[in-house]
Amino acid sequence: MNTQVGFALRGRNPDVLTCIANLSNDEVFTPPEFANRMLDNLADAWAANHNGANIWADKAVKFLDPFTKSGVFLREITSRLTAGLALEMPDIQTRVDHILTQQVFGVGITQLTSLLARRSLYCSKHANGEHSIARSFETDQGNIWFERTDHTWTAGKCKYCAASKDTFDRGEGLETHAYAFIHTDDIKTRIAELFGGDMHFDVIIGNPPYQLDDGGHGTSAAPIYQLFVEQARNLEPRYLTMVIPSRWFAGGKGLDEFRESMLSDSRLRSINDYLSAADVFPGVGLKGGVCFFLWDKDNPGPCRVATNFKDWPVSEATRPLLEKGADIFVRFNEGLSILRKVTAQETGQDEVLSLPEKKRFDRLVSSRKPFGLETKFKGKTKKHADDDLMVFQNGGTGYVARNAITSGSRLVDKWKVFVGRAAPGTGNRDTYPHRIISTPFVAGPGSISSETYLCIGPFETKGEAESALSYLTCRLTRLLILLHKPSQDTTRKVYTFVPTQDWTKTWTDADLYDRYGLTVDEIDFIEKIVRPMGGDDD
Repeated sequence: MNTQVGFALRGRNPDVLTCIANLSNDEVFTPPEFANRMLDNLADAWAANHNGANIWADKAVKFLDPFTKSGVFLREITSRLTAGLALEMPDIQTRVDHILTQQVFGVGITQLTSLLARRSLYCSKHANGEHSIARSFETDQGNIWFERTDHTWTAGKCKYCAASKDTFDRGEGLETHAYAFIHTDDIKTRIAELFGGDMHFDVIIGNPPYQLDDGGHGTSAAPIYQLFVEQARNLEPRYLTMVIPSRWFAGGKGLDEFRESMLSDSRLRSINDYLSAADVFPGVGLKGGVCFFLWDKDNPGPCRVATNFKDWPVSEATRPLLEKGADIFVRFNEGLSILRKVTAQETGQDEVLSLPEKKRFDRLVSSRKPFGLETKFKGKTKKHADDDLMVFQNGGTGYVARNAITSGSRLVDKWKVFVGRAAPGTGNRDTYPHRIISTPFVAGPGSISSETYLCIGPFETKGEAESALSYLTCRLTRLLILLHKPSQDTTRKVYTFVPTQDWTKTWTDADLYDRYGLTVDEIDFIEKIVRPMGGDDD
């Protein structure tokens, strides 16, 4: 065994891939420990479907990371194959050459990360260099491909990833972030072009870019990870496993079709959900958590769902991804049993998670800009006329002439409840328990709001509005909101699972727990997740 191979295969402490900083929002490096967690899950699924066989002892299995960054997945796969194939291929140089040339493949997302990945896998940025542990490559790239790819512009946007031409139409010296794996209409042909021949991969694994930040040409960064998942499924691997943001469960910009396709796909066999992204990617601000999933082409069935958060016991259940009457994935296993009890009480049906229209609280909740005023709107500091309206706006209150308001007229002279569109200020951290919504408050006739708030109502009397306010402060109510809430943005849609009540009393959690017959364990779960209203979320 030569010294280069020995260096590559022996343990290193500290592992350099635990020490590198993320480069950008789309270049978040996967910690080796987490990559190995995904590989363990893959190996378990392989063994279960192959009479206990060890995937790492199979010299025919091909692996692809189509968006490799640090090269951690390919490195850890190579390490496992090197140990697993030792009996069948005793000569270590022959074994390593076989693994690196015939079994592990990657597509770099940038020039820099492709060099980093080659250094991680081959111990050299040149696959055919003198320091490379491989001895059979004829090219610098080896099996980690990268070439600059250009966007295809149509009406100022890329037809494949919707990148803004103003931001990403760059000179030769800058990365285009036009990822080769998703910039094609025929991925099978494209992969054959990259690696030659009729290439078929048994396993596709990795951590795709999550979003494209258009540099201010839009109100928010657009997710793109779903494009990588869809393209990978088009390659028809035997197994597909990726780590992606969890927001797709219930919301996300442009993710409706993706969510529907995932939740209706019985080949999605496991989801490991992490409520806090920081538990996976330390120091990364990503609201809503992350998950990794395993898709098994040849073994459809129910999905094993595991929820992870810090040192809490892992919650596991095997269940359908899409419950009858729901259009989202209900994230918490314990929350699902609670939701079933609520909808059963309100509908008389045990297995349906939808409420009849007349019982849905969301019909009382306005859409964004309930009175046509944007978040940046600032009213007059003083009331100039008797019929001027008070505006609850970002940073306080102001006044605006009644005749200037053209939307929400049915709400203006009624009692109502205002609640902020943004969740309480937890920064970039997902913390539990937390309040779920910002503190709501009652407002009387003659008041309106800017886009900063949603308006709930109308109510005929102050007592009715105060009853609704008490209901919103209950922990159970806010748990039902959380089950439909993918991020800190609290839109009308997140109230879908919340039933309306009788607005003649002050509601308490004790009332609601009794009404819906919740168990002690279910109550304990609610109070572990939801903080009392008025508590500090920081």
